[in-house]
Amino acid sequence: MTETSASARTTPWFARPAARAWTCASAPADVRDFHASLPGYAPTPLTELPSLAAELGVGRVFVKDESARLGLPAFKVLGTSWAVHRLLADRPAGQRVEFVTATDGNHGRAVAREARRLGHGAHVFVSQGVHPGAAAAIEREGARVTRVAGDYDRAVREAAAAAGAAAHAVLVQDTAWPGYEEVPALIVEGYATLFAEVDEQLAAAGAGAPGLVVVPVGVGSLAQAAVTHYRGRPTPGTAPGTGPGTAPGTGPALLAVEPTAAAPALASLTHGEPVTVPTRTTAMAGLNCGTLSSLAWPYLRDGLDAATAVPDTAAATAQRDLTALGVPSGPCGAAPLAAARAALTDAGRRAALAVTPTTTVVLLSTEGRGANPHG
Repeated sequence: MTETSASARTTPWFARPAARAWTCASAPADVRDFHASLPGYAPTPLTELPSLAAELGVGRVFVKDESARLGLPAFKVLGTSWAVHRLLADRPAGQRVEFVTATDGNHGRAVAREARRLGHGAHVFVSQGVHPGAAAAIEREGARVTRVAGDYDRAVREAAAAAGAAAHAVLVQDTAWPGYEEVPALIVEGYATLFAEVDEQLAAAGAGAPGLVVVPVGVGSLAQAAVTHYRGRPTPGTAPGTGPGTAPGTGPALLAVEPTAAAPALASLTHGEPVTVPTRTTAMAGLNCGTLSSLAWPYLRDGLDAATAVPDTAAATAQRDLTALGVPSGPCGAAPLAAARAALTDAGRRAALAVTPTTTVVLLSTEGRGANPHG
């Protein structure tokens, strides 16, 4: 990689290589066993794409394909199923509840699916910019849907108010704020299964530990789970450099990507404190969030190596390329490829990520095209 691409020159960037020395507590060990007990559970594919490895100048590239997770076209059900399971365990048996949430697409459908599966109700507040087909898919899960004339942050406020005013209602939100942290923490724990699968699949492919993992960011909960997994302190009996938990400094570089239309992580990292940003319409509707989860922020601040933001055009190109290579990604799921292209065609950015011609790269394709068929 001797030339800097036009996209790299125009793509915003933040880097903090010292992140690899930071550590945190690991995720609970029983999450994977819970998911394995669910009807229809199977690990989602980790697809190797040698042509992308050649393009990016790295050893191997793998894409974690979340286009079909427990019957839904996105990864979100991993978090909601674990959170709902834990919440119901603390309530009287047989008591019917209504799960309330706000969504920009995938999370709301996952909450509605779990409510229907377990015989409970769901009320989902859908923000502007969510494709009507995605909203209709939530309704088909049996949920009551309220369309909000405003952005995701407004939908969150309305959902929280509705949950607080209704009897037997439980807010299941994947973003945290002061005073509301227990449920978002459970959702983050649920995402640990995705990373445990990646570890096993890389080992089976003879690839070992990744050197770079690229993760899309909305409110930051999945990125928090990535940091927890790869920066988590080693658990007893775990070999250094393997998850869950790695020896300090031995884990992969973690690169976060957002839409340029909604990039609160990049703005917050640049300012050194949480920042709410105005958002615009984007094809990456599942990432169209203006405020980070308060629970995720410390993990992103201390555990991410770098962050960038990509335009819809770059995500669309990446989506077309992934589809042609057999990975049915949606715009949010394609964003990590767009980010890798912007980062790895620039020598300085490659160096900041410690990427070499032998590095193994993992791209998290978090949704399929059917998740939020924008446009």
